[in-house]
Amino acid sequence: MFKIIAITACALAISSCASVKNIVNAPDTMPPTPKTTPAINAPKGLVTMPSPHSVQDTADKLVAIIESKGMKIFARVDHQKNAQGADLTLRPTQVIMFGNPKVGTPLMNCEQSVAIDLPQKILISEDAAQKVWLSYNHPTYLKERHHLTGCDTQLTNIAKALNGISKAATAQ
Repeated sequence: MFKIIAITACALAISSCASVKNIVNAPDTMPPTPKTTPAINAPKGLVTMPSPHSVQDTADKLVAIIESKGMKIFARVDHQKNAQGADLTLRPTQVIMFGNPKVGTPLMNCEQSVAIDLPQKILISEDAAQKVWLSYNHPTYLKERHHLTGCDTQLTNIAKALNGISKAATAQ
């Protein structure tokens, strides 16, 4: 059984161009999916904060703030609209993908596997009680997940930027 796991790990490393170190040192099980809560839950990797605005208004505000900071919007995914296109229902849910190559590239140079989590993403969603939440991956989660070394300054700057734009988008 161990041989099969080892061979599979090597094949994955080769096919994805990931370092073998990251594959071999990966946890045996996936961490539990963090629940969306009104608290900042950075140890589990997710920062979540409430928004007094609708999903649409929060997302619009976020996009305007991101663009005003000179960052690029790579995509805006409206999961509710996509669900409706498949004759399914979903509460309002949008993901904004954005970034700046001057910030992301140094992270990828520290450990290329971080590219799977870039560009940055912010989720804006409405829960069953019609409360709107904004969530994103805390950079510490990326550091731990990808074993990033030598990028602490960049990660600190990213954490400040994510916090700043998120608070601005959710402000009254």
